Amino acid sequence: MHVFVTGGSGQTGPTVVAELLAAGHAVTGLARSEAAAARLESWGAAVLRGSLEDFDVLRRGAEAADGVLHMAFGGDFADPDDLTRRDTAAIEALGRAAGKPFVSTSGTLVLPGGRESTERDEPDAHGIAGFRIPGERACLDAGGTVVRLAPTVHGPRDHGFIPMLIATARKTGVSAYVGDGGNRWPAVHRRDAAVLFRLALEQAPAGSVLHGVAENVTFKDIAETVARKLGLPAVSLTPEEAASHFASPFMARVHGFDGPVSSAGTRQLLGWTPGHPGLLEDLANGDYFAAPA
Repeated sequence: MHVFVTGGSGQTGPTVVAELLAAGHAVTGLARSEAAAARLESWGAAVLRGSLEDFDVLRRGAEAADGVLHMAFGGDFADPDDLTRRDTAAIEALGRAAGKPFVSTSGTLVLPGGRESTERDEPDAHGIAGFRIPGERACLDAGGTVVRLAPTVHGPRDHGFIPMLIATARKTGVSAYVGDGGNRWPAVHRRDAAVLFRLALEQAPAGSVLHGVAENVTFKDIAETVARKLGLPAVSLTPEEAASHFASPFMARVHGFDGPVSSAGTRQLLGWTPGHPGLLEDLANGDYFAAPA
């Protein structure tokens, strides 16, 4: 299969590109910079120059491929309406190449909190990541498949939520959690996520919703592991204290969110079996503390 990929040079993208190439697929990656193009070419992928707002380029890339994988997502998180507009418009442009596998990325933070959500549950329009829901709907309306990734896709050179948590602990001198820290945090290793994306392209029926989650870890366990590694105390904060302790009130809300997710339906449908280290093992033995985050 020839796969057109957006976001192939981002954090998770390189591992996904490597997984696709190793499985015998050809890859063309969207690149908006010389550096991104060079990275894609060094891995053995072809390059199509353009950005997510170059809709003619997106359509051309999708039409020339046998399958489409949309992982790119960006913009100003202070303006969620703009994030929604950009993502939905890109998905609609890519989805016009109908009749071929089309996989788009979302996140499990679109789901309601307080209970374990499955692939069949409706997202929460008023939740933390409600701005991603229109993109999900645009993909499904085009006959595509949505992969909801855990908020932490961990592995080497992670630059997501966990490094931000570590940086805050270094800065403040404490590793914090909200309340009793019992809120559950979905996680998946990057290499397991890459396998899921490949299986989604190869096997997922049109209209599928998949969950890229290997485990649910309590936030207190995460904070205490960080505390041990840094030699700092682990402390509980009230929601009001967390709003000023973490990088922003939004991050405090994210760190206190109880959003456990099941991927049982995904595993049964595709035969996906995550087998790489879990988040706490990665924190203990990976590169998270090799240099200040």
